[in-house]
Amino acid sequence: MSFFDSLTDLTADYIAIDTFLMCLAGALACGAITAVASAIRSRVSRSFLISLTLLPMIVATVIMMVNGSVGTGVAVMGAFSLIRFRSVPGKARDIVVIFLSMTAGLACASGFVGIALVFTSIVSLVLVLLSLLPIGSDRYMELAITVPESLRFAGAFDDLFKQYLSSCRLVRARTTNMGSLYKLLYRVRMKNMGQMQEFIDALRCRNGNLEISLAEMLENTEEL
Repeated sequence: MSFFDSLTDLTADYIAIDTFLMCLAGALACGAITAVASAIRSRVSRSFLISLTLLPMIVATVIMMVNGSVGTGVAVMGAFSLIRFRSVPGKARDIVVIFLSMTAGLACASGFVGIALVFTSIVSLVLVLLSLLPIGSDRYMELAITVPESLRFAGAFDDLFKQYLSSCRLVRARTTNMGSLYKLLYRVRMKNMGQMQEFIDALRCRNGNLEISLAEMLENTEEL
């Protein structure tokens, strides 16, 4: 039998136990590859990695149980549709690896374990390579500046932003201390991380030595 041939007889009404275990083993291998690839250069929780590892096995088992039954297929579709109401919005990368795991599970359910392994390995390799490329960096920081009410903050720091930052966007401006102070929140990206202290010192000379903070943005802690 060729490596890319199906292990199962799609026209049969039963599945042999050895074939079932081989399909599950292939699905588990695909899930493990996907989990490892998703963890490289990305912050993921342990529960998400476990879910990615087990998802292909679950999908493969469900599809094998349907096995051409229209009624069972409709029931499974209705059950899967309820899952979306128990999930929170995730990053695009997370959604991609979930679809990758489900596709691998579907391929293993059809008996094409070899195709599932090759497909998962290629997509995971591409995912890792794209993660290592210095493009589309998400390393933004939060810059919070407190200024007195007498300072017109619109344009007050533009020259410093142009000198030290590669990108800058005002996210929020609010009053504090009975309206005597403004708190400005910017989303910024530094040109050179080694100039942080110099940048903050320059800002202190503009805002009357009031509070300034520059911190890395925290990613969304909600899990899928």
